[in-house]
Amino acid sequence: GEVMDIFPAYTDYAYRISWNGHRIQSYHHLDPVSGRTGDALDHLALFPASNYVTSRHELSDILLEIQQDMVHQVAHFKEEGKMEESRRIEDRVTFDVEMIRELGYCSGIENYSRYMDRRNPGERPFCLLDYFPSDFLLLVDESHQTLPQVRAMYGGDRSRKLNLVEYGFRLPAALDNRPLTFGEFENIIPQVVYVSATPGDFELQQSQGVIVEQLVRPTGLLDPPIEIRPVSNQVDDLMEEIQKSRSKGQRVLVTTLTKRMAEELAKYLTRAGVLCTYLHSGVETLERVEILRDLRLGRIEVLIGVNLLREGLDLPEVALVAIMDADKEGFLRNYKSLTQTAGRAARHEEGRVIFYADRQTGSMDATIKECNRRREKQIAYNTEHGITPRSIRKSPEEIIQQSALLDIRQAEASYGQSLLREPDPPSLASSETKARPSNPQSPGKSAVMGKQNLRDLRKQMNQAAKDMDFLLAAKLRDQIKALENSGQ
Repeated sequence: GEVMDIFPAYTDYAYRISWNGHRIQSYHHLDPVSGRTGDALDHLALFPASNYVTSRHELSDILLEIQQDMVHQVAHFKEEGKMEESRRIEDRVTFDVEMIRELGYCSGIENYSRYMDRRNPGERPFCLLDYFPSDFLLLVDESHQTLPQVRAMYGGDRSRKLNLVEYGFRLPAALDNRPLTFGEFENIIPQVVYVSATPGDFELQQSQGVIVEQLVRPTGLLDPPIEIRPVSNQVDDLMEEIQKSRSKGQRVLVTTLTKRMAEELAKYLTRAGVLCTYLHSGVETLERVEILRDLRLGRIEVLIGVNLLREGLDLPEVALVAIMDADKEGFLRNYKSLTQTAGRAARHEEGRVIFYADRQTGSMDATIKECNRRREKQIAYNTEHGITPRSIRKSPEEIIQQSALLDIRQAEASYGQSLLREPDPPSLASSETKARPSNPQSPGKSAVMGKQNLRDLRKQMNQAAKDMDFLLAAKLRDQIKALENSGQ
């Protein structure tokens, strides 16, 4: 007819779509109980009821092919005397085939994607890049980091799945459910722009000398000057520089060589009255976002890291970057790492960098020369056009707004449900629903809060053990056991 009602499984209400011939005339929210419609919608996003759209006829052929490969693999294991592996793969595949036949899917169905796609063994998988037009332009941001990741994906995936195949957990076809190889990735891309302050050899070679430098910033800010100071009393000197920056309301970034050094330095500065913390791979992702926000808001004055204070961090409040033991040549102190870390001070009009080193390594020399070269061009441009460097300043409200997703995720962790789902339309909420009070002490919420308490206690226990405070760790362990035994 001219009207279609759709009730998605992921909402508590339906949609009514009105047609005029072959054109959609309007769509509304629909209350499935009362049949009342809400206000007309400006747009409507519908998701498929199932991700598995292979027809029953095709599925029969696919399942037959899977079973044939299973027979070959079972025979292969038996020839090698691997009876446990042969039994395991037979049980696994037989169960999966029955699940697919009855339900249309099974756990780990992606490992059978080669059959579903009707691909040949070794043929590249389909990916989102196949949806782009033939002449699309790809921009690879921070290419010196991104391209090695693309290269490594195939090898990492294959090494993991080879074990699954060799021990009879998966058919060899699982190896074809994989990322693209770097060669396949290159073949798909018609044209590409690599974007990086420190491009790698591959990007420079591919560019064939055609490189565009973007040195001038709209704010007129300059690359920071770099100063070298001796290692002998680097902590005391750093403390003095931190006090100078604190007096001006500026923030400080410090990089160390190890996580332990970062934690110990953070403890020392905290005891000295500095609002300080550390940031490294041991810190959870959401906690990292919170730490960076607190740094910008002034709740933290000094942030100490190892290898995370680099690309992608835009912190206009940071005026000083201090690199400890800058002369310890290695991947944390090579040209790219030093340049990227020093660049974190380039968002402030008084930005500066201190290298603590007893000798000047080749990487340090290259970084200093490159920064000075850029500064000369930036100063010349600003002088010619009468530009005065100005830092970008944002209010606390703007900073909080930028990281609003953090608050949502933290609330989700506390209440155990997604807060980003589409809310029920207000026009369909009945008066009975509106008048019904919520019960903050409901059993479901109590259980969720109990789980949150357990997570917090375990985190405190692990931290106490790290700090070698075993008495506190033992007390926390006993509290955790008591909560678990009480059913919370």
